[in-house]
Amino acid sequence: MKKPFLNEDFLLQTETARELYHDYAKQMPIIDYHCHLPPDQIAADKQFENLTQIWLYGDHYKWRAMRTNGIHESYCTGDQSDFAKFEKWAETVPYTMRNPLYHWTHLELQRYFGVTEVLNGNSARRIYDECSAKLQTPDYSVRSLLRKMNVETVCTTDDPIDSLEYHRQIAASDLEVSVRPTFRPDKAMAVEDAATFNAYVDKLSAAAGIDITSFEDFMAALRNRHDFFAAMGCQLSDHGLEQIYAEDFTELEIKAIFRKIRSGQGLSYAEILAFKSAMLIYLAEMDWEKGWTQQFHLGALRNNNSRMLRLLGPDTGWDSIGDFSQGRALAKFLNRLDENDKLAKTILYNLNPADNDLMATMIGNFNDGSVAGKVQFGSGWWFLDQKEGMEKQMNALSNMGLLSRFVGMLTDSRSFLSYPRHEYFRRILCNLFGNDVENGELPDDINWIGQVVQNICYGNAKAYFDFKNDKSSNVRRGDDALVASAEL
Repeated sequence: MKKPFLNEDFLLQTETARELYHDYAKQMPIIDYHCHLPPDQIAADKQFENLTQIWLYGDHYKWRAMRTNGIHESYCTGDQSDFAKFEKWAETVPYTMRNPLYHWTHLELQRYFGVTEVLNGNSARRIYDECSAKLQTPDYSVRSLLRKMNVETVCTTDDPIDSLEYHRQIAASDLEVSVRPTFRPDKAMAVEDAATFNAYVDKLSAAAGIDITSFEDFMAALRNRHDFFAAMGCQLSDHGLEQIYAEDFTELEIKAIFRKIRSGQGLSYAEILAFKSAMLIYLAEMDWEKGWTQQFHLGALRNNNSRMLRLLGPDTGWDSIGDFSQGRALAKFLNRLDENDKLAKTILYNLNPADNDLMATMIGNFNDGSVAGKVQFGSGWWFLDQKEGMEKQMNALSNMGLLSRFVGMLTDSRSFLSYPRHEYFRRILCNLFGNDVENGELPDDINWIGQVVQNICYGNAKAYFDFKNDKSSNVRRGDDALVASAEL
């Protein structure tokens, strides 16, 4: 007997899987500890005019699919009307079968809008009009969408020079969802281009209120911003890197490299690697001092199409999985911190599935018993946040670590309609456990396995990050001088 598409038992192949999802996983709140949601839209409680604006603006996943389907760029990032763009996306959807976009699209239509009709060219106008009309009602403001999905905590991704003014507005509002910044200092390490780096250092100088004439000044400014982020409720950092950098260096060498680039001179490849290596250590030690969690997103080969990069800029859909060597440098970096007892809680996200087993074994080298799951193999992300990618990540973690201590899923998204990805993950997780129980590979102890499932969905992250219940307490207690520094 054929099963209806996307019914209540979607992805749940066994009775045990269905029980685990419906009775244990489904109702758990969401801790979205890494995403790219724009905090200004949360602060303003933005109301989107139509489905295109909330669904297609900025979504390079959909743009890539549309381009592959032969859709002209004007319908992706160009000047076509909002409905024309949506119609081209709707015409593309039937061709996305077996791509996670097909599941995500229809999950989002169902969970947010109650639309069960399949999206295609014929249904485009009906669905667009119905959803756009709902989006213009108060129940579909961005804060209402967060509440609708039972989101408890959101951690945005923010540059050290950001004023965090919108986080302050959110904290002072009556929104019960905790919205916290995440410290992402990638630009403070990007020394490949002297002019771009120096322009950034000047902005950092202004944000921190520190005249940067030396490497010591540079680090003092970063520490100032790190302190400010902490005062604003930040408890995580994040790095987006091709690979970890772990070259040997001396402080004298790093000071000389900084003087060189500040004078406008370009750096050699060896100098670039040394500087990045030093910055990773110094920043990781700051995180350790404050008890933060550090995150490393590794393995993306970015901006491969130079023509389109010039035309549209970064983050528009021209990136892929890279085949970087990860193991030796990663081990050296973590060991250097651990040897000095300065290794913070750490999450490693891997983009190349060929490195899954490497990552799953690497974390075990530095889990020292001080914190359950201190070093984590992060959920499948970007190209791997689909059914097979998540299954492979969880199977590698199960085989070589403790899946039961996993902190679970995150959206890594810029869209307020992405939260059904947590449901997608939870269904896949319950199906893995359910299959094992019904195959006799795990005992039929539904209460214990249900508790493990709930911990992976929510409880482990709640304990691991130890976010305070009062979403605004850190902000309101923040040092006035630090808060004022953001306004300079």
